[in-house]
Amino acid sequence: MKRCKMAMARLVACIVLYTSLGHIPSSLGVILRTTDKIVWANEFEPIELTCLIESISTNNPRIEWKKIKNGVPSYVYFQNKISGDLENRAQLREPANILIFNTSRADTAEYRCEVAAIEDQRDFDEILISLAVRVKPVVPRCSVPESVTVGTSTELRCLENEGFPASQYRWFHNNEELPQDPKTSQRFVNFSYIINPDTGSLKFRRVRKEDAGEYYCQAKNDAGNAQCSPKVMDVCDIDVLGIFLQSCGGLMAVVTLIFVIYLIKRLCCYKSVYNGNNYNTPAQAPAIDYADADEGHFRHKSSFII
Repeated sequence: MKRCKMAMARLVACIVLYTSLGHIPSSLGVILRTTDKIVWANEFEPIELTCLIESISTNNPRIEWKKIKNGVPSYVYFQNKISGDLENRAQLREPANILIFNTSRADTAEYRCEVAAIEDQRDFDEILISLAVRVKPVVPRCSVPESVTVGTSTELRCLENEGFPASQYRWFHNNEELPQDPKTSQRFVNFSYIINPDTGSLKFRRVRKEDAGEYYCQAKNDAGNAQCSPKVMDVCDIDVLGIFLQSCGGLMAVVTLIFVIYLIKRLCCYKSVYNGNNYNTPAQAPAIDYADADEGHFRHKSSFII
């Protein structure tokens, strides 16, 4: 009997010691754990967030789940029912796991499982889980020039904005994938292009006849891939005759313009001269009055030489 009392006293002392140090035996408090603190899921597929109760004494603990998006919490399981963003899309599974039937990109957030057990000495515990939903890329928008001249530079573009994580891009020429570095392949060692897998850009420094053909781009991430329809790029030789004719045409246009300006200036000068030479009727000379005021006398006004 004395031995039992001594053992009990030791047990109580240990409990007091653990409590004073902040350590509570599992039998006296609720303890949670999860199989994955960082969870990845594909969009439209089911995913389960695990909240395992390792130790508890309370028969009916209060279980709550909260979704934390941009630092703002909201309930997704409260008062024994699914609510908020997961309403009609999830269910609680024993002991405290939450199963999402069809995840969406909007479900990407942090989720906190909280368990309150009022009959336990440690009556509360919580665990935080991060969920990231992968989104498959959509069909990318591809830009391929229809015709390019030999020796010139050109760029092919590929882009899509829906995939998560961000898509990586690959280009195909006549149904054969172009290696990111052409020098690593004997088949493409003579090609002069640069591929940027992050932006989807395919640049040719100097186009060759061999670069002609069908091109298409593929966007890919962990959730899947998508590609655009093939487009044909023709490579043409330099048109020397066309360049010459264009040059001649440009020269003729300049000559014609100069001639037209010359005619306009001549016409303006002609009009100016014509307007300055208008003839006015000369004024009539005043009549010579040979009569003196004294009409009775005749005065010789002019000399006549015979």
